[in-house]
Amino acid sequence: MKKAGWIAGTLLLLAIAACGWLWLEVRDFLDNAPETPGHEVLVDVLPGARLSRVAKDLQAKGVVTDDRKFELLARFKDVEHRIQAGRFAMHTGWLPEKVLDVLVNGSPLLHRITVPEGLTWWQTGTLLANAGFVDLAAFTDAVLDPELLRRYGIPFVTAEGFLMPDTYLLKKPDTPDARQTRSVVGRLLDNFWRKSATVWPDGKKPGVEDLRHYVILASIVEKETGRPEERARVAGVYRNRLARRMPLQADPTVIYGLGPAFGGNLRRTHLDDPSNPYNTYQHPGLPPGPICSFGVSSLAAAVRPEAHGYLYFVAVTDGGEHAFSTTLAEHNKAVRRYLQNRRAASSKE
Repeated sequence: MKKAGWIAGTLLLLAIAACGWLWLEVRDFLDNAPETPGHEVLVDVLPGARLSRVAKDLQAKGVVTDDRKFELLARFKDVEHRIQAGRFAMHTGWLPEKVLDVLVNGSPLLHRITVPEGLTWWQTGTLLANAGFVDLAAFTDAVLDPELLRRYGIPFVTAEGFLMPDTYLLKKPDTPDARQTRSVVGRLLDNFWRKSATVWPDGKKPGVEDLRHYVILASIVEKETGRPEERARVAGVYRNRLARRMPLQADPTVIYGLGPAFGGNLRRTHLDDPSNPYNTYQHPGLPPGPICSFGVSSLAAAVRPEAHGYLYFVAVTDGGEHAFSTTLAEHNKAVRRYLQNRRAASSKE
């Protein structure tokens, strides 16, 4: 009995000591800043970032001394899912609870937003306006402004194709005005020229006619396939058709010409309508301008199309890879296979 009592007493003392040590560790973390007096640092929090990633970044920047303890603090306060995305001005002289409060309740200096590939200029404007970065009317004015287009070397009547898809850090004012909106448009246009510089032939900006050709073709390639490995091949098909003076017959160009009111169902009457200047079934050559924003890989494909003899392509399945053909007979067989695959998929739904 004495031995059992001694063991129990020892365990109790150890538990008390452990609790005391843990309390001191907690208080040391909560009551002491990493530096005194400290300095300001900028911390980026990505959209959807896990708490563990945020905590590690904070420790790496010297804003907290222990990422695991910061994680526990956020979970204890039940705010791990309320941390905002954006760029924050932090300070290495802050206590951990202030750091957490700024991440949850503070206002980021800059907010992140991703502009995906394949959007038209009006879809891009709507995306940015809905997120609070621009005024949609001012955005429309900017992308149609001849002075702005000249300044950025855009040889079209709109900035379509030059609003570079990417993830941006932007200011979010209480009420976006024309000045803020034009600044955002300028960021996207500057980014186009910065990224496109990596794919131009011989590393030199092309002349006006070549630029028009590359940008229009890249926008069509972007809309025709989401598979990076197919983009140069698709560009090669259109190069071959242009060389043979064949109509491009690209559905996405027709859809673009129908504008924002297009309901999603492309009809024969649309394809037969010569009043649509973007109707590449009715009008030879490239359309008057690009039809969407595109990624660098689509631009690279337009600049360096794959050399082959294909003149046709059609999807194997909706959203899948494409079958490429050199003759109309082969293409018609591929179209029939696509329609069969589509019917089979519909019957399983």
